[in-house]
Amino acid sequence: MLVCLDFGDDDHEESVAEITRLAQSAGARRSKVVQGRRQRPDARLFAGSGKVEEIGLAADELNAATVIFNHNLSPGQQRNLEKVLGRRVLDRTELILTIFSQRARTNEGKLQVELAQLEHLSTRLVRGWTHLERQRGGLGKTGGPGEKQIELDRRYIARRVAVLKEKLKELQKQRVIRRHARARREVFSVALVGYTNAGKSTRFNALTNPSAGAYVADKLFATLDTTARRVWMDGAGQVVLAVTVGFIRDLPHGLVAAFRATLEETVRADLLLHVVDGASPARAREAGDVDKVLAELDAADIPQLSVWNKIDLTALQPAVERDEYGRISRILVSARSGAGLAGLRGAIAEAAQLRKPARHTQNPSPELSI
Repeated sequence: MLVCLDFGDDDHEESVAEITRLAQSAGARRSKVVQGRRQRPDARLFAGSGKVEEIGLAADELNAATVIFNHNLSPGQQRNLEKVLGRRVLDRTELILTIFSQRARTNEGKLQVELAQLEHLSTRLVRGWTHLERQRGGLGKTGGPGEKQIELDRRYIARRVAVLKEKLKELQKQRVIRRHARARREVFSVALVGYTNAGKSTRFNALTNPSAGAYVADKLFATLDTTARRVWMDGAGQVVLAVTVGFIRDLPHGLVAAFRATLEETVRADLLLHVVDGASPARAREAGDVDKVLAELDAADIPQLSVWNKIDLTALQPAVERDEYGRISRILVSARSGAGLAGLRGAIAEAAQLRKPARHTQNPSPELSI
């Protein structure tokens, strides 16, 4: 069951479509959406008792195992909803964390997801020990087995979080060393960023070697772990291309914090290719959400090229558009058909030449040529 309440937001319908795709990406086989309008969330049940009763009836009809709210719930609201509905309840943050845990493949990605999950869980430990409340209540005082178990869990989580942060710090040091080595060799670096499912991985594979590239699927957050490849481009020389997790509206703060080191490393590039889903009616809002995350990562000042993908689904034609000063303002491409790929390569070469015009010579590694 998907619960999407309208609090007067302009992009409510887009939000409903997005949470449906998130649920599908997490593995939901069937889903049904319950909607409603409210001025503000209910303090106890978020949706109000009448709407929660409607949700319960709809969940019974669907035989739903899980109810997913397209909103962030407080620990108390989540606990109360599970008691009333008799089902597992997830909020938007936990749904995204679930998807990330399914997608992580590298050791660092798994560590980052575990860190985000544990820090989120630490605020909700009481949910796991509701079966001990009867014992605690019968003692006539605040102490008891349930409280002791929660404290044990809190200490375990604190220790595990410290271990994870230390491991991630070591991995970050290794990335810094590699980045400095690239800088000494004057290798031009390009990072593909964008909203989730905008086509970054397909675009990355087209520019590199598809047989050894990033995982591609029509799912939100299909790519989670960072993938980097070194290739040769005519006019640019050696180029390091990197692609990582896509962004999304209201990306959980814990995930941003856990992935911050990786994201910062990725966006510390000479050039950002901001891949936009040119066929999405919400492309302006999605691009704005990406820019907000880039600003949070102190990457707003890095040179950026806007790459509109999926033009095969629109009436647009492949092109390299320029502003009144002759600077590239937008590149129109189709990752599926390959249209506009030559123009994108040319734009990358132009950006590389503007940065270090004396660096590019003839190709020393023909086998890496793209």
